[in-house]
Amino acid sequence: MIKSKNLIGAQAVTANRLGDGAVVFLAENGRWSPDVNASAVAQDAATAAALMAIANKAAADQFVVGPYLFEVSVEGDAVRPLSVREAIRAAGPSVEEREPVSASLG
Repeated sequence: MIKSKNLIGAQAVTANRLGDGAVVFLAENGRWSPDVNASAVAQDAATAAALMAIANKAAADQFVVGPYLFEVSVEGDAVRPLSVREAIRAAGPSVEEREPVSASLG
Protein backbone atom coordinates (compact mmCIF):
# COMPACT_ATOMS: atom_id res chain seq x y z
CA MET A 1 0.00 0.00 0.00
CA ILE A 2 1.39 3.39 -0.97
CA LYS A 3 1.26 5.82 1.95
CA SER A 4 0.13 9.41 1.55
CA LYS A 5 0.05 12.30 4.01
CA ASN A 6 -1.15 15.88 3.91
CA LEU A 7 2.22 17.59 4.29
CA ILE A 8 3.24 21.23 4.24
CA GLY A 9 6.64 22.57 3.21
CA ALA A 10 9.66 20.85 1.70
CA GLN A 11 9.31 17.09 1.18
CA ALA A 12 11.43 14.13 0.15
CA VAL A 13 10.60 10.49 -0.59
CA THR A 14 11.81 7.47 1.34
CA ALA A 15 11.24 3.73 0.98
CA ASN A 16 12.94 0.44 1.72
CA ARG A 17 15.02 -1.26 -0.96
CA LEU A 18 13.35 -4.58 -1.68
CA GLY A 19 16.59 -6.56 -2.16
CA ASP A 20 17.99 -5.99 1.33
CA GLY A 21 15.49 -3.86 3.25
CA ALA A 22 17.82 -0.85 3.48
CA VAL A 23 16.29 2.59 3.99
CA VAL A 24 16.74 4.62 0.78
CA PHE A 25 15.85 8.11 -0.40
CA LEU A 26 14.77 9.15 -3.87
CA ALA A 27 17.56 11.23 -5.40
CA GLU A 28 17.84 13.17 -8.65
CA ASN A 29 17.29 11.30 -11.94
CA GLY A 30 15.21 8.59 -10.24
CA ARG A 31 18.16 7.05 -8.42
CA TRP A 32 17.83 5.74 -4.85
CA SER A 33 20.46 6.53 -2.23
CA PRO A 34 21.02 5.48 1.39
CA ASP A 35 22.13 9.10 2.05
CA VAL A 36 19.31 11.47 3.03
CA ASN A 37 21.44 14.40 1.81
CA ALA A 38 21.16 13.04 -1.75
CA SER A 39 17.35 13.39 -1.61
CA ALA A 40 15.48 15.22 -4.33
CA VAL A 41 13.48 17.83 -2.42
CA ALA A 42 10.05 19.04 -3.50
CA GLN A 43 9.10 22.58 -2.56
CA ASP A 44 5.56 22.37 -3.98
CA ALA A 45 2.72 19.90 -4.46
CA ALA A 46 3.35 19.40 -8.19
CA THR A 47 7.00 18.44 -7.64
CA ALA A 48 6.04 16.18 -4.73
CA ALA A 49 3.50 14.42 -6.97
CA ALA A 50 6.15 13.97 -9.67
CA LEU A 51 8.57 12.45 -7.15
CA MET A 52 5.87 10.09 -5.90
CA ALA A 53 5.12 9.02 -9.49
CA ILE A 54 8.78 8.00 -9.86
CA ALA A 55 8.70 6.24 -6.49
CA ASN A 56 5.46 4.41 -7.28
CA LYS A 57 7.00 3.14 -10.55
CA ALA A 58 10.02 1.86 -8.60
CA ALA A 59 7.61 0.08 -6.26
CA ALA A 60 5.69 -1.41 -9.20
CA ASP A 61 9.03 -2.56 -10.66
CA GLN A 62 9.75 -4.22 -7.29
CA PHE A 63 12.89 -2.19 -6.57
CA VAL A 64 11.52 -0.50 -3.43
CA VAL A 65 8.61 -1.09 -1.10
CA GLY A 66 6.41 1.39 0.77
CA PRO A 67 7.50 4.75 -0.67
CA TYR A 68 6.12 7.86 1.00
CA LEU A 69 6.73 11.58 1.38
CA PHE A 70 8.13 13.08 4.56
CA GLU A 71 8.84 16.66 5.60
CA VAL A 72 12.37 18.01 5.56
CA SER A 73 14.26 21.24 6.02
CA VAL A 74 17.17 22.14 3.79
CA GLU A 75 20.14 23.83 5.45
CA GLY A 76 22.88 24.45 2.89
CA ASP A 77 23.67 21.02 1.42
CA ALA A 78 22.08 19.18 4.34
CA VAL A 79 18.61 17.66 4.15
CA ARG A 80 17.19 17.28 7.67
CA PRO A 81 14.12 15.15 8.37
CA LEU A 82 11.66 17.01 10.61
CA SER A 83 10.16 13.98 12.36
CA VAL A 84 11.98 11.84 14.89
CA ARG A 85 11.00 8.69 12.99
CA GLU A 86 12.58 9.89 9.75
CA ALA A 87 15.67 11.21 11.56
CA ILE A 88 16.20 7.71 13.01
CA ARG A 89 15.67 6.08 9.60
CA ALA A 90 18.14 8.53 8.01
CA ALA A 91 20.78 7.84 10.68
CA GLY A 92 20.91 4.16 9.79
CA PRO A 93 20.37 0.99 11.81
CA SER A 94 19.82 1.62 15.50
CA VAL A 95 21.08 -1.82 16.52
CA GLU A 96 24.50 -3.38 16.12
CA GLU A 97 24.79 -5.55 13.05
CA ARG A 98 25.98 -9.07 13.87
CA GLU A 99 27.02 -12.10 11.89
CA PRO A 100 24.25 -14.69 11.64
CA VAL A 101 24.55 -17.52 14.11
CA SER A 102 24.31 -20.95 12.51
CA ALA A 103 22.49 -23.62 14.44
CA SER A 104 24.04 -27.03 14.84
CA LEU A 105 21.57 -29.88 14.72
CA GLY A 106 23.96 -32.61 15.70
